[in-house]
Amino acid sequence: MKLLSILRHAKSSWNDSSLDDHDRPLNKRGLRDAPRMGELIREKGLAPDAILSSTALRARDTALTVAAATGFPDEVRFTRSLYGAGPDAYLEALSALPDDLEHALVVGHNPGLEELVARVVGAPHTMPTASLAVVELPIESWRELDSLQQGKLRALWRPRELGE
Repeated sequence: MKLLSILRHAKSSWNDSSLDDHDRPLNKRGLRDAPRMGELIREKGLAPDAILSSTALRARDTALTVAAATGFPDEVRFTRSLYGAGPDAYLEALSALPDDLEHALVVGHNPGLEELVARVVGAPHTMPTASLAVVELPIESWRELDSLQQGKLRALWRPRELGE
């Protein structure tokens, strides 16, 4: 069995209209929620073995903040193909992981992440910014993701539901 955590980037700012979408930073709420989700991951004993993230600034900052909060010892893997990607791009990136890694965390964007969750658990779930879904996958190798029957949603946390 493998464990997959799916994290939508924290809330980003739209204040500077001259910025390209790829370069939008986190806003005040995002700067609050990203570390909260990292602390939640640590508190629940769900620190990942690998973190893959979109290269968009808001996703990178979310991934790095979560990595720091969880004590993640390795480098976050930034993948351009995850920016604005559908579920197939996430599955392709995850399929390339070595099999000795038991738990991967992906950080990216909607609608692709909601579609990924729906595909791996067989049911739709909303993923507002900084939401975290944790899925148990009945596979032994990450390469088996393409033939995955159905994973089990272990948990789904949304920042607004966590309280202060």
